[in-house]
Amino acid sequence: MNSILIVEDEEKLARLMADYLQNAGFSPQILNDGLRVLPWLDGNAADLILLDLMLPGRDGLDLCRAIRRFSAVPIIMVTARIEEVDRLLGLELGADDYICKPFSPREMVARVKAVLRRLEPRISEHGEALLRLDPERFRIRAGRLEAELTAVEFQLLQTLYRQPGRIFSRARLMDLIYPDQRIVSDRTIDSHVKKLRKKLAELLPGQELIHSVYGAGYRYDPQADTGD
Repeated sequence: MNSILIVEDEEKLARLMADYLQNAGFSPQILNDGLRVLPWLDGNAADLILLDLMLPGRDGLDLCRAIRRFSAVPIIMVTARIEEVDRLLGLELGADDYICKPFSPREMVARVKAVLRRLEPRISEHGEALLRLDPERFRIRAGRLEAELTAVEFQLLQTLYRQPGRIFSRARLMDLIYPDQRIVSDRTIDSHVKKLRKKLAELLPGQELIHSVYGAGYRYDPQADTGD
């Protein structure tokens, strides 16, 4: 049963969200103050976070940025502010999706299911699971084998893994992986990719998962030819 953390200060709405999620087979938890989120995550595990933008104590965008520094847990932003800049900023900070208030509780449940479904293990053409990502421990598994990644390596892999086939430029990866906007170079991304490829090769020998696209960047594609 997936644990869903609801961070929402409107009590009636939070309770309604929790009821619908529970009826859909999830295990919801509710927090109503932004200052309680990081301490809660320090001692508890969540499979997905529904994170309101406007919160007492600490706002959702700041929390999203803070969470991404140590966790790749899926985040769906919930907001009544429909300006395009807010939507884009939420996603730029590493959110996986957003829902605009007012919304249908059924739509909310559907979005939760869709995000979790996107993060399920990719399946090979032979029906075997290639990778399983563990965002709580920054580990990846393939069959009985397991490897531990650094936080940056895990963020990099999950960013590519969530959208197989999409090409991410080095600049885009730097923006997503370093939301604090620290100064890093293209070579930093290349170095992380090199180390990540080595760990993936130990789990899946002969299987090229991260492909370099000359002059463009990198993409995750377990079905592609390995001659990139």
